[in-house]
Amino acid sequence: MKQLIQGVLLTLCLVLSAQGAIDAYEFKDEAERERYRTLVEELRCPKCQNQNIADSNAPIAMDLRREIYRMLEEGQSNEQITDYLVARYGDFVRYKPPVNAKTFLLWYGPFGLLAIGIGVLALILVRRRRGSASQASNTLSEAERARLAMLLDKKEP
Repeated sequence: MKQLIQGVLLTLCLVLSAQGAIDAYEFKDEAERERYRTLVEELRCPKCQNQNIADSNAPIAMDLRREIYRMLEEGQSNEQITDYLVARYGDFVRYKPPVNAKTFLLWYGPFGLLAIGIGVLALILVRRRRGSASQASNTLSEAERARLAMLLDKKEP
């Protein structure tokens, strides 16, 4: 019975601590709430790197959510907020960075690797076909096969 009570208390503590981590902001209207949600889902956490700001529990993500909320309350546009975060953390905070000289390889590198792979595959196939064609020309004639069989029979006692 004592273990059951301890288990229930532990579960209750865990549930209450999880509830404390959720941000609760008051918005003027539903459109502003949607703007906030869109921004925190489109921006990447600088610490977690593979999570957006909305899903991350890192302290910096909490600060960024608070900063985004503050900027929304000031009436700044989505572009102004994004530009502020890009100026502070670089293009890395965007899940979809713009195409420029710094991100050219990021955007077009996979297509280049795919083209190289297709070229290597084509080269391998061409070489195999040439090899099989040369093997076909190396087949023995009937006279050569008869002579080979006669030589092999002589070696076997």
